[in-house]
Amino acid sequence: MEQPSSLIETGDTSLTEEQARTALKRAMSEPPAGRVPSSTYRVQFEENFTFETARRSADYLRRLGVGDLYGSPYFHAISPHGYDINDHSSVNPALGGEEAYREMVEELQRQGMGHVMDVVPNHMGIQGGNNAWWNDVLENGPASPYAQYFDILWHPLKSAMHGQVLLPILGDQYGRVLENGELHLELSEGGLQICYWERSLPIAPGTYGAVLQLALENLQGGLPDDDDEGVIELQSILTAISNLPRRGETEAARLAERQREKEVIKRRIARLMEEFGAAREAIESAVTTFNGTKGEPRSFDRLDALIQEQPYRLAFWRVAAEEINYRRFFDINDLAAIRMEVPEVFAAAHRLVMQLVAEGAVTGLRIDHPDGLWDPAGYFSALQRAATVAWAREALEAEFGPLEEDEVALLEEVSREMEPRIAEAQPLYLLAEKIVEHGEEFPTEWAIHGTTGYEFLNVLGGLFVDRSSEKALTQTYERFLGTERLRFDDIVYNSKRRILRTALASELSVLAHRLNELAEKNRRYRDFTLGNLTEVLREIVATFPVYRSYIDEETVTVSQHDREAIEKAVRLARWRNPDLDPTLFEFMRGLLLLELPDADDEALAEQRRWVMKFQQLTGPVMAKGLEDTSFYIYNRLVSLNEVGGDPKVFGTRPAEFHRHNHRVRAQWPHTMLTTSTHDTKRSEDVRARISVLSEMVEAWRAALTRWSRHNRPKKRQVEEQRFPSRNDEYLLYQSLLGAWPLEAMDDEARESFVGRVAAYMGKAAKEAKVYTSWINENQAYDEALDQFVRAVLADEAFLADIEPLQRQVALFGAINSLAQVTLKFTAPGVPDLYQGNETWDFSLVDPDNRRPVDFEARAAALDALERQAQGGTLDELARDLLDNWKDGRIKLWVTHRALAHRRENLELYRDGDYQPLEASGPAAEHVVAYGRTLGEQAVIVVAPRLMARLAERSGVAGTLERPFIGAEPWRGTTLPLPAGRYRNLFTGEIVESDGQTGMDEILNSFPVALLERQIA
Repeated sequence: MEQPSSLIETGDTSLTEEQARTALKRAMSEPPAGRVPSSTYRVQFEENFTFETARRSADYLRRLGVGDLYGSPYFHAISPHGYDINDHSSVNPALGGEEAYREMVEELQRQGMGHVMDVVPNHMGIQGGNNAWWNDVLENGPASPYAQYFDILWHPLKSAMHGQVLLPILGDQYGRVLENGELHLELSEGGLQICYWERSLPIAPGTYGAVLQLALENLQGGLPDDDDEGVIELQSILTAISNLPRRGETEAARLAERQREKEVIKRRIARLMEEFGAAREAIESAVTTFNGTKGEPRSFDRLDALIQEQPYRLAFWRVAAEEINYRRFFDINDLAAIRMEVPEVFAAAHRLVMQLVAEGAVTGLRIDHPDGLWDPAGYFSALQRAATVAWAREALEAEFGPLEEDEVALLEEVSREMEPRIAEAQPLYLLAEKIVEHGEEFPTEWAIHGTTGYEFLNVLGGLFVDRSSEKALTQTYERFLGTERLRFDDIVYNSKRRILRTALASELSVLAHRLNELAEKNRRYRDFTLGNLTEVLREIVATFPVYRSYIDEETVTVSQHDREAIEKAVRLARWRNPDLDPTLFEFMRGLLLLELPDADDEALAEQRRWVMKFQQLTGPVMAKGLEDTSFYIYNRLVSLNEVGGDPKVFGTRPAEFHRHNHRVRAQWPHTMLTTSTHDTKRSEDVRARISVLSEMVEAWRAALTRWSRHNRPKKRQVEEQRFPSRNDEYLLYQSLLGAWPLEAMDDEARESFVGRVAAYMGKAAKEAKVYTSWINENQAYDEALDQFVRAVLADEAFLADIEPLQRQVALFGAINSLAQVTLKFTAPGVPDLYQGNETWDFSLVDPDNRRPVDFEARAAALDALERQAQGGTLDELARDLLDNWKDGRIKLWVTHRALAHRRENLELYRDGDYQPLEASGPAAEHVVAYGRTLGEQAVIVVAPRLMARLAERSGVAGTLERPFIGAEPWRGTTLPLPAGRYRNLFTGEIVESDGQTGMDEILNSFPVALLERQIA
């Protein structure tokens, strides 16, 4: 019997509520494309890594041991990095387009791999004129159907801008740009647009009349009579324009009429110009007149008047900080925030995402910058529901054929009722790019599987920082700078205040005015002035200890973690500002905690809305003030200055590392574990090296003294200062030790390295904003810094002096790196590997860490390792890898063996116990070890730490040529290895244990160990 095309067969049989519920329950409990990866491999899609490149690399990644490919955003975007999406409905043609994308997905599925997709829900790219939503807003203003898609304040504080969106795109003051002829009117397919260099901005159709009226006058003046057909048509078009619904009319019917009729008008103008030559000449002449003549300022009056009538206000880019009236991604004018809390926006932005999820092309999502959203928790819940609906619909249509519109609506309605249960089940693998501050409790109620792993990165990296040297290293840093004690908290506080006075001043001003309106409505607070409210608001944002709180429109009682953050911010702000009225702080505390007295339901709802806008400000201020400023000012030990890190936290004890892993296993067993990302300030291998300095402070201090004295003549005298600063010089020496290549450099390689370091130092100085910045470049400082870097790296005497310390740092840094890899790939969670980091990678901050990766070379190296392992014994391979450690194969081998073992024993790592093992003996503090057990299965992980100090104490530091200290320094130190027979997966060695095993036996021939219990 032939299946009906729909569940509706005879008009009385359709999808029932019970059938919809059953389908959703099935999709929720058994998601057809839902999976938790064994591991992920992060790639950056761009012109050198396309869908085709990913397809060709899939076999290599599978053999490496990777579970899922984890890619940067690849929807249609403006820039290669993909985070400025301007069209959510198509994949980026620059990466190969739809066909190449499908071929990549098919190959991943053939390899048994999933695919985690990076989704950007907070903002869109609006430059270039290719964002259809934004263009419609510019053309129609508040009357655009997409006006609600963007977070635009249509009634800003500046009354002259009501109904307009500020476009701070001009390179100079508006009047100068206009009279210089840089703005000009153009015709395009019947439409009019304003062009400014490469940008084209639509003209509101309702304002075409001024141009066409002049054209009509030109046309009539050149014709013998008024009844020419072209004249009549032009007059009719002018009438149609005058009858267009105005921008203030936002009723649905009038919006639809406007959208329809404006396109009709454009087609009529295009047809008029095509069919009537005289009309075309008259319109072109009018456009020429509007464009004015350079050198004749009054000739631009018509164009100026036309521009003032648009739904946008053109402005000098520097105006943005104080007057911009659309929310941005941080302070980037070309990234406009979208209102994902609006159901229509969510649906439009995720239509293709959910189609790919339903098809199984995408098996997990990584959510970029959720802290920018109005309601992160609601967004994650909506994502889980949307995925469940997509799977349920796919299953129903596979069985019964396409659903009718009312059936789809029913499925959506039932899913909304089931949303809390779906969110709890978390059928879709979801990760949030959320920075969790040190000591912060992550919201456990979110419908996600975890974060992208910055907290693990910092806890893990801290194992290789020698806590005992904190005081000595701090004194070294401060003496080099010639300053008294530096307080990192003060640097952060002052940096955040600077951001609020400059880059995000407009956002603060808008929020303060709304705060003033709230205060005016209550007689207890009406006497607070706008100035005082602005000041107290600035202070609380500047002292807010985390990125944001998570109060939403349903919050009645503020959660404990949010309460603690708010209480701390108010307390610190009050302590730093004893001259401010204490009642201001009491008011702010009550407002932020939703505890103002005598608030009825309406007042409480208004207060919640204000708090939710407040939450959208604290995150960007923290990011700009902490990560993008303070981390480039406080350079004591820059391996600690990492995303999600706290430079005050000087190292991690093994017990703290174990506690963190226990929490992950209990609360977030599928969270991501990362050590390098596209956003990290320096790669995992660079950090591993720089941390070694904490173990050799005396050598570091002596070297600084020699180098600064030797390089002083290379500095440039500018007025009364010598540039670059001592702080930038201190950063440079750390960076050189961290990023120096292992292999000898020829002229080309040296030139490349010098260029990379110079570019990095230039960026670091601008981010610090002390002597120069992106907004206000100090050319004298920039040139002095660049010249200094190049002169230092051209000085053979300096290079000879730095070489011994660099060699030591590189050796012990390599041991740290191998230890990091071993711990990351065996800890609770889902380990992530950033592109190319399976071998040595000494990259600095982006764009340095986004350079092309030679996947063919890595695949060839893996092939050779596998052949070598099959053709001989693993201990021979291990010796070869140690002897030739600089070529990076040793890291590739450790990565491959750990990843592959994890994928092949997924239940062991996902569900197995985590049992810390504490060493005993003289070198006990240099060991990090734990067991992963499930039934009879067991693997013991053993990694060293603080090897430079152990090698120095053992007297072997000066003799090492390989990243391996040998067995002697470990003698007398034992590990409580459960009785049994174990095989080291890296070397093939057999370790027999009776309950206690010497570390000299475990690490007899290789710097790390992964011991698999042999089951008889």
